[in-house]
Amino acid sequence: MRNLILLGLSVIFLATVSCRMDFSTELSQGNLEFSKDTVYLDTVFTNIGSSTYRLKVYNRSNQAVTIPSIRLGRGNVSGYRLNVDGIPGKSFENMDILAKDSLFIFIETTLNYDDITEPLYIDDLLFDSGVNEQVVKLVTLVQDAHFLYPNKTNGIIETLTLDGEETELQGRYLNNTEMTFTDDKPYVIYGYMVVGTPDNQAKTLVIQAGTKVHFHANSGLIVNPNSSLHIQGSLNQEGQPETEVVLEGDRLEPEYSNIPGQWGVIWLRNGSINNQINYATIKNGSIGLLVDGYTSTSIPTLDIQNSQMYNFAQFGIFARLSNINGKNLAFNNFGYSAFAGTQGGFYEFTHCTFANYWNGSVRSYPTVIVNNFYTEDQVNFIPFDLQKASFTNCIIYGNNNIELKLEKIDTGIFNYTFTNNLIRFNDLSNQYATKPQYNFTDTAHYNGNILNQTPDFKSEFVSLNKMFIGQNSAGKARAAFSGTTLVPLDLLGKTRANPADIGAYEFVVFE
Repeated sequence: MRNLILLGLSVIFLATVSCRMDFSTELSQGNLEFSKDTVYLDTVFTNIGSSTYRLKVYNRSNQAVTIPSIRLGRGNVSGYRLNVDGIPGKSFENMDILAKDSLFIFIETTLNYDDITEPLYIDDLLFDSGVNEQVVKLVTLVQDAHFLYPNKTNGIIETLTLDGEETELQGRYLNNTEMTFTDDKPYVIYGYMVVGTPDNQAKTLVIQAGTKVHFHANSGLIVNPNSSLHIQGSLNQEGQPETEVVLEGDRLEPEYSNIPGQWGVIWLRNGSINNQINYATIKNGSIGLLVDGYTSTSIPTLDIQNSQMYNFAQFGIFARLSNINGKNLAFNNFGYSAFAGTQGGFYEFTHCTFANYWNGSVRSYPTVIVNNFYTEDQVNFIPFDLQKASFTNCIIYGNNNIELKLEKIDTGIFNYTFTNNLIRFNDLSNQYATKPQYNFTDTAHYNGNILNQTPDFKSEFVSLNKMFIGQNSAGKARAAFSGTTLVPLDLLGKTRANPADIGAYEFVVFE
């Protein structure tokens, strides 16, 4: 019996070997098909590697084929790298594809702007040769940039020292020649760049109109005490070069255009002064602006106008006992909140759209939070004074039922006013019914507000972070005072009507 089993196994083995020996292919006849006729590797910065792009090669015939050669037109000097069927290289010979099967080719590039003659870098991916040759184009746009890196000492990247204490943050202080960012080419920041000096001497970083700033992972800006950040964008004019300032991550591929958490934070430290932001789009980080402290009740720590903040893993603006004046601001898509004003402070917002349609995970924080205390353990609360929290002609909305939270303790001042806002506050379980700060009929704190009616955002625009309102918005023509009295132009530069619409935008007619 045992011999019979061994004999059977031998027959099976020989049959298998015979099948493999009979495997045959025919040479490719130039009839391969491809998932793309051109592979666009999108834009890359000089000397920064691209994402990996995939090309699929199909053999539609009933016979296995052999491709005699797969190679790059520029040969070994090509700036592109290939991986064919798991094998890295720049040229390959006798690659087989079974009948009705396919082959994967993965493509990457790293290019030095100084080594190329044209910023549009093109090469050919060649299959076979002669009359059977087939070509797939490879195209990449290469941008030169200003690169700001931390310093290195003996191969070790330096970390920051703030107020005499060493931190774990990799970075350095900007020098005097770096205190103006211009629009001649983008800026790419690795680590944290600090505006100021170790002994807190005053410096001002000016980011001029049209400048693009890109942050690598775990990177950002820090503004030290006595120093300032001035972002000086202006309204984009149709047909003219962009003059808005954009701050985002350093991945330029389209699939990264709306991904939160790609970089760190812009931190305006306690003691920084006269920070100004105008016509900026800040997006795709962990926290957009972390604003600490104030030195004056009359001069805001941060004056921010005509700006947009989108796609942050945590907060758009996270303020701690600070002074912020905001006008014509549009927010959307935050893992926590669009705005959190904590530990008291001075906050005044006019014609702003605070929206949060985050769908990346369950969101437990409302769109807007204001409180007057600090706690580490939810037991011991340290009171602070909320001198002012004023919201006028704002939209506070999102995909949660409760999108406004006012948390107070009575041992600290808690001054707040909401005038002619459109607010989502749908207290289905009546858990806030007995809390006086949510008494929307209290005219000492609430006037002319609209609850739980539609702002008429268009869903496909929301997914693109374009927070326009339609002609059916409950906020249409419901703003307080004349639009020209408070903020005469909306975020797009359109003259506000009288009465104006609530939010950062005058309504548009959706097609």
